[in-house]
Amino acid sequence: MKVPRVLITAGASGNGKTMITCGILQALVNRGLKTGSFKCGPDYIDPIFHSRVIKTKSRNLDSFLSKPETVRDILAMNGSQCDISVLEGVMGYYDGLGGTHTQASTYDIATITETPVILIVNCKGLSLSAAAYVQGFLHFKNDSNIKGVILNQLPEVLYKSMKDLIEEAVGVEVYGYVPNIEDFQLESRHLGLILPDEIKDIQEKLNELGGLFEHTLDIDSILSLADSAPELEQPTEIKIENKLRRSLRIGVAKDEAFCFLYEDNLKYLKDHGVEIVEFSPIHDKVLPSNLQGLILHGGYPELYVLQLSENQSMKESIYHALNNRMPCIAECGGFMYLHQWLEDKDGKDYPMVGIIEGRTHYTNKLSHFGYITLSQGKVFGKEVGELKAHEFHYYESTECGESFLAQKSYSSRSWRCIHSTDTLLAGFPHHYFYGNSRLAEAFLEVCENET
Repeated sequence: MKVPRVLITAGASGNGKTMITCGILQALVNRGLKTGSFKCGPDYIDPIFHSRVIKTKSRNLDSFLSKPETVRDILAMNGSQCDISVLEGVMGYYDGLGGTHTQASTYDIATITETPVILIVNCKGLSLSAAAYVQGFLHFKNDSNIKGVILNQLPEVLYKSMKDLIEEAVGVEVYGYVPNIEDFQLESRHLGLILPDEIKDIQEKLNELGGLFEHTLDIDSILSLADSAPELEQPTEIKIENKLRRSLRIGVAKDEAFCFLYEDNLKYLKDHGVEIVEFSPIHDKVLPSNLQGLILHGGYPELYVLQLSENQSMKESIYHALNNRMPCIAECGGFMYLHQWLEDKDGKDYPMVGIIEGRTHYTNKLSHFGYITLSQGKVFGKEVGELKAHEFHYYESTECGESFLAQKSYSSRSWRCIHSTDTLLAGFPHHYFYGNSRLAEAFLEVCENET
């Protein structure tokens, strides 16, 4: 299966991966190419930026949450119909589990998918040392897959000499440069970048970025590099048979407050014959009618705490549904919304749905961050074995739950978490259905049986 593809990475976070990836995507779209995009790792926000550019959904490739075969299948299924797919890395190129392993790193994804890699080099404060920097990343692993570099924050006047220097000293191609762009600085908040809709004139800025990259990057050579990627096998790991005895309508919260979701989770449900019914806990007055299940994803409920609190009819609708045993998965922000109280960053409490006793509060630091393995618990009353999950939150709860043991990889750290009953799975961890199919199957089974 032909899947032209290239991976954009950097030596560390904050080196311009998302901005440069979006600019490249926009340049490709402007050329009329059918363009796909993927994000390495569990991040939710970067794919939202990608999707804003390519006007279709971006996907995640994660080698902790799913098996290598599944990673390749997701890339093949979603990239085979595209002229080119662009993969954006996560953190530093080799940074993986425990900070000391390459498993689940960008390098791991590049290796699993055999994708050629372009390394972003932040040249601020560098000259000759940039060549040594590239040399180190290129040869840290014999199979680094690094085929070239892009020089970021480099004045045009220095580009020719830096390009010649690196190509001669290191032997990799330089695919262009990016000057210091003050008009497109992506700001961050406690869960990552601010969202695209919060950036004034975002589409105009993206178009300007794509136009600039047509002049400063060698887009034709990047296309040639992507075309050189080895073919992928036809998808073999993901085989879904619709075993539902009847059609299901599952409500999925989606608005400004609840926007962190894996597109492949929705695809998994749709492939099982589920009708996804989106609703807004902020703007809608009650839940959609005739639902057999509910999913409350993560997001930024703390930024919309007043609107959520004042929508009393929606809170009552959700409380009534869950109290009457409607099956529900609530992750992170959705979990916070189910509490009695949610504290804003100024320390003021607001009443929420109230299914879970207690309150959530801002801690001003990452409470838990990264991959975890969940064990010793049941999902909707079913034994499902260990589950792979991910946490990233600055908020904490007085009632995190005790149903599962969370264990950090290559670490002695562990803690109890998640509220799990016959009809509810609620906690801070995020779940990925293609990696945890037993969880998804248990959810669908209880949705069939309870309603």
